[in-house]
Amino acid sequence: MKFESSVVDVLKPFVCLCSLLPRSEAIFACERSCCRPTLNNMSAETGTATVPAAEAPIVAAVDAPMNSAAEPVTNPVEDTLTIPAVDAPLNSAAESPHTLPAANTSTNAAAPGDVAIKPEFLMKNHVRILASEFVSEKDKQNAVELDEEPPTKSPRLEPSSSKMKKLSRGRNKKRPVPVEPNRGFQLRLCGALKVGKPCEFKDCRYGIHDVARYLSEKPPDIGPSCYVYETFGFCRCGFECRFGDSHIDRAEPKLLTKDVEGAIPEKIVGSMETLQSLRKKLYDFKQADEISRKYNSEGRTGPVLDTEEIRLRESEKRKIDWKGKLYCAPLTTVGNLPFRRIVKRFGADVTCGEMALATSLLQGKKEEWCLLRRHASEDLFGVQVCGFNAGTLSRVAQAIRDQVDCDFVDLNCGCPIDMIFQRGGGSGMMRRRGVLEAVGRSMSEILKVPLTVKMRMGIERDKNIAHSLIPDLKSWGYSMITVHGRSRQQRYTKLADWSYIEECARVADPLPLFGNGDVLSWEDAQAHASGSGNGVAGVMVARGALIKPWIFTEIKEQRHWDISSTERLSMLQDFTNFGLEHWGSDFAGVERTRRFMLEWLSFLYRYVPVGLLERVPQRMNERPPLFKGRDDLETMMASPHCGDWIKITELLLGKVPDGFRFLPKHKANAWG
Repeated sequence: MKFESSVVDVLKPFVCLCSLLPRSEAIFACERSCCRPTLNNMSAETGTATVPAAEAPIVAAVDAPMNSAAEPVTNPVEDTLTIPAVDAPLNSAAESPHTLPAANTSTNAAAPGDVAIKPEFLMKNHVRILASEFVSEKDKQNAVELDEEPPTKSPRLEPSSSKMKKLSRGRNKKRPVPVEPNRGFQLRLCGALKVGKPCEFKDCRYGIHDVARYLSEKPPDIGPSCYVYETFGFCRCGFECRFGDSHIDRAEPKLLTKDVEGAIPEKIVGSMETLQSLRKKLYDFKQADEISRKYNSEGRTGPVLDTEEIRLRESEKRKIDWKGKLYCAPLTTVGNLPFRRIVKRFGADVTCGEMALATSLLQGKKEEWCLLRRHASEDLFGVQVCGFNAGTLSRVAQAIRDQVDCDFVDLNCGCPIDMIFQRGGGSGMMRRRGVLEAVGRSMSEILKVPLTVKMRMGIERDKNIAHSLIPDLKSWGYSMITVHGRSRQQRYTKLADWSYIEECARVADPLPLFGNGDVLSWEDAQAHASGSGNGVAGVMVARGALIKPWIFTEIKEQRHWDISSTERLSMLQDFTNFGLEHWGSDFAGVERTRRFMLEWLSFLYRYVPVGLLERVPQRMNERPPLFKGRDDLETMMASPHCGDWIKITELLLGKVPDGFRFLPKHKANAWG
């Protein structure tokens, strides 16, 4: 797999790794003065760099990464610190990173439920410390002893007091935005002047109109090159771009442009005129209303003639061959367009946008319509909607048909969130059989593309109902079904029930059915794929794609990829570039890209490199203990502490602005 950016290109314009890691453990060639003593002391004979022990920096536990790489080895004879040579393999002490461990040959018994990691990489004596800046204000008020340390017996926190238990388990709810869009630099240009156009308003109050003053007070750029400008020949953020030196002539001042061939920008979904007509309730939904009137919330009303059943012919709708496809699941928050571009590069066949609320779409909310955007690389792309009744969803179907470029529309019948479920949407739709029928009939009649549905096994634990709905779904207008092998009550606990998914596939035949749940390796996918004879048409990958996006490559090539930390950093650099293209390269766009990268890193750190495993593959239900990587960067990427995630984003997006605060989704990630 080839990435757009090399690690050297990633690191040079930004923060030196020496500012994040102990100097004696630096492994990257650096031109900065802080690295030169280490590089100049490189021994030609031994291939190691020696630094006097007295000069080795003392790094405080709070300021250092959660678990930096292997502790420096002290030579008792020469009293020096020995570190790997810059050109030496990153894991010369261990076995080759490309040597895969044999399955089930563990000599070190891992704790039940833990990933079996080679003992030399385990961090057995590390004491985790709570970082209060990553604790919610509510928890701070409820707990006084924030510096109390949890026992170190197990990586799973088992606090001795109820106060500490509240700080180490559960989720943070109602998380605030990490930073206001322009915090730290409140000066803004007029929207017209920002892109080099004259302002048409005499009394414009939307920013200053002095470009020279703005450029003089603007903070230094993050990097020397603007990805958007280099890709498209222009930057829509203009003078406000945080990488603007590459396309701003400060002498005049003016914006530079150039001709670039082959670049295809994102297609804007939902024009300003469309959104305004939706907000003012002027959009013409006559056709959708006529169709939805044939059905009520409990099903069909009145006699329906054969002529009324004649809709768009099936032959006129796009046919999709679902069999054997690898489907990247619609993922709320983290399944954004830049992330989908990453998984497409790794071999995903089908992608789907994040869940969009039908009511928000009809209200003309721009942020909701942005979820329906499609990139040119997404050759088989769908949008997912969630609603509560046939009338609303039929209107959304008409709006999508008129305004959105997609290959299929997916109805969400699996969302377990209380706010959605209590209104009868998401998984709550599964117990509203009449509504599910009315929605299917009305939406399939309006749409020109196939209508699919994603559901769970049921609502309550041990009370599966999906198999009772599946036989009728085809006659209701659904052309493909996805079943997540858990109930709504289970959320993501216990293992996915693939035996039940296979039972549903047999009931659905000949309607294609995808299975979803706990796929984290090519063996998992192969066991449930269409060729295994279980009736499943394909596999949908959700959390597995967040933890290791290269899983699609592994599945297609049937191998375990021991991806290096430098390749993973290059992947994050590509995500950064795609994010700046999607959200913008100004202050707001940079911080929005940082926020979504942090959300993704909360899954990426769970990956355990193949070269560190005693047995492969890693399982979804196995918890990784604290471990160190084969190099400093790999160690930092494995850190469960969100403070280290922020440092990774600073390598790519510069330092966080004043007042930045990221509250992790899970409270345990506040412990370093």
